Amino acid sequence: MIPDFKTPLVLILIPLLIALFWYDHQRREGTSFRFSSLFLMRQLGSSWRARWSFLPWVFRALALVLLLIALAGPQKLLAQSKLTSEGIDIVLALDVSGSMSAEDYIIDGHRISRLEIIRNTVVNFVKQRPFDRLGLIVFGSQAYTVCPLTTDHEWLLENLRQIRIGVIEDATAIGSGIATSLLRLKNSKAKTKIIVLLTDGVNNSGKIQPLDAAKLAQTLGVKVYTIGAGTTGIVPFPVYDENGNKHYEEAQFDLDEDTLKKIAEMTGAHYFRAADTESLQNIYAQIDKLEKTKIVDKGFRQYEPLFWYFLDAALILLALELILTNTVFLKVP
Repeated sequence: MIPDFKTPLVLILIPLLIALFWYDHQRREGTSFRFSSLFLMRQLGSSWRARWSFLPWVFRALALVLLLIALAGPQKLLAQSKLTSEGIDIVLALDVSGSMSAEDYIIDGHRISRLEIIRNTVVNFVKQRPFDRLGLIVFGSQAYTVCPLTTDHEWLLENLRQIRIGVIEDATAIGSGIATSLLRLKNSKAKTKIIVLLTDGVNNSGKIQPLDAAKLAQTLGVKVYTIGAGTTGIVPFPVYDENGNKHYEEAQFDLDEDTLKKIAEMTGAHYFRAADTESLQNIYAQIDKLEKTKIVDKGFRQYEPLFWYFLDAALILLALELILTNTVFLKVP
């Protein structure tokens, strides 16, 4: 098995080292004495010491090569975990217009605003999808990115908790919400790209019409799942007096279900009606069953270092070179 190297660039020095040693050897071989005739020299012959005098030079060269290999950090792979997960890229687009303050959802007998119930439901949805890249945008009169696509879901949820109604001018720009979500997905390489858009109103703001934005999503292969939130008819809307006391007034907000259905249909998705808490939770559970893209993560690797073998061999060769040059191949000036 061929070992891996921690710093393989060190190996580039080996050819340079060999070239330098070869040049030095050739230079030494070129040193000679001039004789008028080589006849007598040939008669003398050569001893075994002369024939093997190159050995110390070879040992030194090999030792330095082995030291460079040791410096490159050879290692053997002992174990590797391979984790296969599945995920898609999802942008959650939430309406934060004033109507989202309406308290027509009920949990444990207590009224809760549309934004709060949606916030809680999205938290559970995010926790169920640990391998997805998720992004979050909000829209009122305009659309803003709260969190770009990320696998850091804790950061996304922290940004989700900080969303407040009234930060953006009160209006509903559904087209802008879709367009901004598409910008977040522009560089996505995921097989499946999805926008989950939730609103409780009618498009009445923004420069982009919802169906025009849906056509763009269709062209880009992005599915836009739409959710119509809130109950129909008269709903309790909280109002605070000058002392901060809350009381309710009756209010009615329109929901453009036809447009939401067309958006979903054009992009190959579905429209859902979230009239109560249970239906809202079920909607996100259905979206959770969408097609997923495989993500392969090599996980951790465990290596056995091998540099000791090369280091020991280099030290042995250097010791042999030192012994030979001071004994058998000792040169007397």
